[in-house]
Amino acid sequence: MSLQIVPFEPALRAHFYRLNAQWLERHFRIEDIDRLVLSDPETHVLQPGGAIFFARLGGHIIGTCALLHESPGVYELTKMGVDETFRGQGAGRRLLDAAIAEFHRRDGQLLFLESSSTLTIALRMYEQAGFVMQPAIRVGSHYQRADVYMIYAPMKHGAPVVDPVA
Repeated sequence: MSLQIVPFEPALRAHFYRLNAQWLERHFRIEDIDRLVLSDPETHVLQPGGAIFFARLGGHIIGTCALLHESPGVYELTKMGVDETFRGQGAGRRLLDAAIAEFHRRDGQLLFLESSSTLTIALRMYEQAGFVMQPAIRVGSHYQRADVYMIYAPMKHGAPVVDPVA
């Protein structure tokens, strides 16, 4: 079985909720903003110009992530989760790479993510992909659990990058 990254289709909507609810309930709780976005991804992610990807292994949907279009040229990497029983097989990195490729395809100017310092494996993966930790949380963050703010800056890897919007 080979791992495939596939775009959103309505038949996969329940997997978007399931995969995100799994990690959110394990580590935190589902916040109102999560419930809103996960329940209606077409309205809250796709219609504003975002994208959703899924990792498929054989007949199983094992992971997902979204690229949320926040404003012209600005995107958030969000709602990324891999089924706990399939971790360690590269699905998270493949999803991350697909989202970054889509960001570039759209000529994005700023790609960011918000996370939690407790998710050390995910944070390491983001850093390896070119995300740089910022000195403070994002102004106007939607998430109570977010205490990490990172900006995609692969050419400036290792050097401090400051959010031009902050």
